[in-house]
Amino acid sequence: MQGVVGVCEREAKKQGFKRVESITLSVGAVSGIVPECLREFFPIAAKGTVAEGARLLTRTLPAEIDCPDCGYSGEIHGAECPRCGGWAFRLRQGREFYIDSLEVE
Repeated sequence: MQGVVGVCEREAKKQGFKRVESITLSVGAVSGIVPECLREFFPIAAKGTVAEGARLLTRTLPAEIDCPDCGYSGEIHGAECPRCGGWAFRLRQGREFYIDSLEVE
């Protein structure tokens, strides 16, 4: 969360805004990042910064794969291809963690 707050601080200096009203984060379903933990630690990281008091919103990006064994391309909800059961797939989406948007004053 310190990195997210750091981006807010840098953008405030660069763009000239005084306060962040909300932050929307995109979090991949298999990124290992727990949105509840982000919400818990955000107020601590934001204290005394332009992000203090901002609403923190998260958007979960589903895990998506391309399977070379059967040609399946789409969402996955387990550890294997939902069509053929294969494990040789390429994860196309689901590991992301980034700031999607900032709403500022």
